[in-house]
Amino acid sequence: MPEEFERHLILSGEDATSAFAQAMAPLLGAGDVVALSGEIGAGKSHFARALIRARLNAVGLDEDIPSPTFTLVQCYQAADLEIWHSDLYRLTSPDDVFELGLDEAFSFALCLIEWPDRLGPDLPTDALHIHLTPGAADTDRNAALHAQGGAWAHRLVSVLDTENTAHD
Repeated sequence: MPEEFERHLILSGEDATSAFAQAMAPLLGAGDVVALSGEIGAGKSHFARALIRARLNAVGLDEDIPSPTFTLVQCYQAADLEIWHSDLYRLTSPDDVFELGLDEAFSFALCLIEWPDRLGPDLPTDALHIHLTPGAADTDRNAALHAQGGAWAHRLVSVLDTENTAHD
């Protein structure tokens, strides 16, 4: 049975959530899928935008990063890395993923997916799942990270012990 990776973090405020996303950004690349779940207002878009902004800024780009709530997908080019940010809340059927081209993007782009449950069985099994829930203070977030296999644990070790996070 494959090893499972699981970690729980407390992100103390929006700045800590942004810092965590920014620290993760350089560790992610083509073919990586990050599945962001949580209720409306949990911080999924905030996390995704901070990560995208970090990747774009690293190559000298400063672009507006709108939420893909109505477009379903926003694409960005950060040097040789294509980034797809998807908000699948309005997706009515997992089959719609094929029309968006998201199933193909899994192989060549960094994919950040909000509302990944809408994909059903089409979500890649090696995705990193980050479930965000409200914390003790209004802007605090609890982040539960989960993935199949130990590869994610090794890749994320440098960001899992930052000053801005507490671990359960």
